[in-house]
Amino acid sequence: MAYGILTPKFPLGSIVATPGVLSLGIDLRPFLRRHHAGDWGDGLCAEDREANDHALHDGCRLLSCYRTGGGQRIYVITEGDRSLTTVMLPEEY
Repeated sequence: MAYGILTPKFPLGSIVATPGVLSLGIDLRPFLRRHHAGDWGDGLCAEDREANDHALHDGCRLLSCYRTGGGQRIYVITEGDRSLTTVMLPEEY
């Protein structure tokens, strides 16, 4: 079995999570690692993925969308100035 190395592509800044996502009781680290490496998840359209790829270079906000093992969607958002990354449920956006 091969293992991929996830290389960070940008700073995450401070990391916070909303009450809703914390109530899921899941480990958020795998989602943060994927986001940090530029794996935007499976819940974004092609335009949002392209916007993220551009935002890596022009300093705009980065958005990822993942599904938990229970099927719940979560968002991971890093602000344009890279000072803050927030993990939240879509309804908390």
